Amino acid sequence: MLKFVFIALYVVLMLVIGFVSMKKASTLQDFFLGGRKMGPWVSAFAYGTTYFSAVLFIGYAGKIGWVFGLSSIWIGIGNAILGSLLAWIVLAKKTRNMTHRLDASTMPEFFEKRYNSRALKIFSALIIFIFLVPYSASVYAGLSYLFKSVFQIEYVYCMLFMAILTAIYLVLGGYMATVMTDFIQGIIMIVGILLMIGYVVVNPSVGGLTEGIQRLSQIPNDGIRLVSFFGGSNWFGLLSLIVLTSFGSWGLPQMVHKFYAIKDEKSIFKATIVSTGFAMLIASGAYFVGAFGRLYLNNTIPMVNGKQNFDMIMPEILKIALPEAVLIVILLLVLSASMSTLASIVLTSSSAIAIDLVQGYLFPNMKKDKVMLLMRILCLVFIIFSFIVAYKPNAILALMSFSWGTVAGAFIGPFIYGLYWKGTTQLGAWAGMVGGFLTSIILAIQSNMNASQAPMFGMIAMIVSIIAVPVVSVITPKFSHTHISEVFNTQIRKNSSISLDIES
Repeated sequence: MLKFVFIALYVVLMLVIGFVSMKKASTLQDFFLGGRKMGPWVSAFAYGTTYFSAVLFIGYAGKIGWVFGLSSIWIGIGNAILGSLLAWIVLAKKTRNMTHRLDASTMPEFFEKRYNSRALKIFSALIIFIFLVPYSASVYAGLSYLFKSVFQIEYVYCMLFMAILTAIYLVLGGYMATVMTDFIQGIIMIVGILLMIGYVVVNPSVGGLTEGIQRLSQIPNDGIRLVSFFGGSNWFGLLSLIVLTSFGSWGLPQMVHKFYAIKDEKSIFKATIVSTGFAMLIASGAYFVGAFGRLYLNNTIPMVNGKQNFDMIMPEILKIALPEAVLIVILLLVLSASMSTLASIVLTSSSAIAIDLVQGYLFPNMKKDKVMLLMRILCLVFIIFSFIVAYKPNAILALMSFSWGTVAGAFIGPFIYGLYWKGTTQLGAWAGMVGGFLTSIILAIQSNMNASQAPMFGMIAMIVSIIAVPVVSVITPKFSHTHISEVFNTQIRKNSSISLDIES
């Protein structure tokens, strides 16, 4: 009974936030960017809760902790230092200033105005739509495993619950609703991970930190590797995961979007500190807990329908280690992480269609109130679509494992060089985007969509993108001085119309 009371209170809180936020989302900029007035705390929590979803807590933490043991904590540290701290230092100020200057609200719109290419905007918008929406379907799965384990509720009903709740507050309040809920969800995640770490370590299955490490080291065949500093002989696999999950966030539009909306440069420093601390606790804590999965499950991977299922490792750990009241908090933790990630992905995907394709290409004179209505409709459509993809397993489900690497591989080079290097050319941006995109796709096809190799493929795709941009830019026509001065000018422009030419 207590479980349902807590869930009901959580639902009521999310709905109240949605209705309150609806009054503040009166314009398109309010709906998609919160009026570009987001403070440091809500911006930092929005970044962190979007970064980590049920995919981390249920999927990654369980499987990677099982394979790499305690060295998997390096992934969490990498996420905090490289994916949060360095990302905010390198990208936040530049992104905020340049998107203000160019009056760009989305990443495809940034690519169009930075590189004077409508085709580049359309191509990047299609990448977002094709690869982020299927990725959002994976968010359902991790949550559903835990819900089924705790409540004994079927998978489909768990997914439906999250989809409806997310749809209501997102469609009503847009970005304002997501950051308000992200702040509350972030607090729940902090409390939940601290409780999770404490109960898991002191449980007799582990027997305390020192005893737990000793027991891991004695596991036949794998013991030494599980307590080694860098994952033993499989250090390259660990490195691939660190690079993909840390630097990959630099090229993901739903992550970069948080930099667009922060209110001023003074807020960036505080947001950087808060975001880094949040990532260090949440990510490292999740992998730390997952590392002890073998001790809880007697070194035997759970079986579902006659097959080994790594996604059941974390739910089984939590069922054994946590009392009911704490388990409810953890359930809310995973629910919070999942809903915030889903909301950000859906909002980004809907903007790719409504702003970048419909208004930006098909109907350029479309009024902003109609664009906002279209975005609301598309948010609902995309949530429904991701629900269907998750419910009907097919080839697209395998594609989810490659979505992160494909999107990041396509965008990371053109985006970073676009912010910092005046010598980046239009063809250089195309080379980075197409090169990274095709690298990920070709490697995925050649491996028959082998999900275990996805981190390595994503890392290679990002490297290709980062190398291709400067190599091609050096030998291709440069932009005019007018273009460069307008893009990098320190004066914030209010007119979004820019006419730029490329010098032959």
